[in-house]
Amino acid sequence: MNLTQFEWVFQMESDGNGVILDVRTEEECNDGIIPNAINIDIYQGQVFIDKLEALDKTKNYYVYCRSGARSEKACAVMNNLGFKNAFNLLGGFLDWDGEVVSPED
Repeated sequence: MNLTQFEWVFQMESDGNGVILDVRTEEECNDGIIPNAINIDIYQGQVFIDKLEALDKTKNYYVYCRSGARSEKACAVMNNLGFKNAFNLLGGFLDWDGEVVSPED
């Protein structure tokens, strides 16, 4: 499901079962990440699928990439793998105006 930044943040902040998932490359993450995000690079193919399979499918996933296209695909993959709730951030990190931290924080 696609959500605007306002909807994504509002829903995530009131979600006690939410996980933020960043599907960008490591190089992109070096420019900053949304706080508490887990990075799993969608370009890793089967490794990406394997890492998704290791996640708790009962949680709600708030997914983003650079512009929203890869994260939309990631949400579709997650739905096909049995994840019930995967929410795509429309506009991605490019349009994000919330807090940003370095990946090491």
